[in-house]
Amino acid sequence: MTSETPDITDEIRDGIMWITFQRPQARNALTFGMYERLATLCTDMPTDGSVRAVVLSGAGGKAFAAGTDMTQFRAFDTAQDALDYEGRIDAVLEAVERCPVPTIAAIHGACTGGGGSIAAACDIRIASESLKFGFPIARTLGNCLAAGNLARLTELIGAGRVRELIFTARLIEAPEALAAGLVSEVLADEDTLLARAAALAEKVGSMAPLTLRATKEAMRRNRVASQVDDADLIVSCYMSDDFRIGMEAFLGKVKPAWTGK
Repeated sequence: MTSETPDITDEIRDGIMWITFQRPQARNALTFGMYERLATLCTDMPTDGSVRAVVLSGAGGKAFAAGTDMTQFRAFDTAQDALDYEGRIDAVLEAVERCPVPTIAAIHGACTGGGGSIAAACDIRIASESLKFGFPIARTLGNCLAAGNLARLTELIGAGRVRELIFTARLIEAPEALAAGLVSEVLADEDTLLARAAALAEKVGSMAPLTLRATKEAMRRNRVASQVDDADLIVSCYMSDDFRIGMEAFLGKVKPAWTGK
């Protein structure tokens, strides 16, 4: 069974749903439609045994997903636009986390921004040797990650590493990702990665589904119990002059001149 939109596809093969980001010309940068489709797939995931696990990957051989398509930010005019955007992203990530079957991110190439957030929301992450993972927003856009997103990353790799990654805008490569526990395995190339993802999905999909579901939800509840109000922080970044400067500089392929305003 296969269904698709222009930018994201889903196919069920042998009880495994393969969700693939399909914008290789843009390194699979995520449109709002792609985010919403991903959330719908996870929310509507059947629990009758017809789907036992999900594998997420990116098409084109260069990226899992390289963040949100930045052209969409040009429409932001008000503080509510920024809050609505972060609220939308949070809802998508929560849908991925709440997916009732195990989710595996098979990461080949760039996995940055929103792509990194989606991978972090999955239950298991495996990668090829070409992995580059991070959130270079302090160099590019001048926006921020919502508190819930930061908490999820901190749970995976620790607060110190999250701060250092964002402050330096550097990208983690495969050996460091493995050592940090961000990914559980590193494979030689994309073909080997996808073959391993299939085998891993088959294995976890054979486990007791209620055990896995309860574990996923309990761990999510543990993390969200300490959520904070970050609306003022989101607005301060997205409504800043620097955000506009960063967005236009990135799209124009020049270095931004930050003002701190």
